[in-house]
Amino acid sequence: MTSMTRRALICAAAVAGALPRLAVARSTDLIHVVEGTGCECCKQWTRYLQDNGFEVTHEERFGVLLMQHKLDLGVPVEVSSCHTGLIDGYFLEGHVPAADIRKLLAERPDARGLAVPGMPYGSPGMGPESKREAYDVLLIRKDGNAEVFTRYPAA
Repeated sequence: MTSMTRRALICAAAVAGALPRLAVARSTDLIHVVEGTGCECCKQWTRYLQDNGFEVTHEERFGVLLMQHKLDLGVPVEVSSCHTGLIDGYFLEGHVPAADIRKLLAERPDARGLAVPGMPYGSPGMGPESKREAYDVLLIRKDGNAEVFTRYPAA
């Protein structure tokens, strides 16, 4: 074997060894969003995620199909909003800020996901943050209980 061949083999082995780590790192940046059919704020939140560095795939579902998707993911009915994201095994219900998504992925709590109930004005995709009304981002535990993950005061 020539030295060039050995060098090529070593480089190939290094790249092959790094591929699984690269795939894992990249998967945490991918969010799949199921939007309500024709909902403009769903589209705004999807754009917001893209603008904040996430890779986003999306689809629209109407009525019962959208609600069934939420139920299948374990989203409690009382915290439902207009769209649902899924990232690395966690759901994102409603207008969840990018900072909270990153915090969720960094901390990896034993939970189903995050939810912003309703559609608070000034949350991502719902108007200017400078005129934000107060809202909470809730962490939904696997048993369905909710606790405050982040509190956003009125602006």
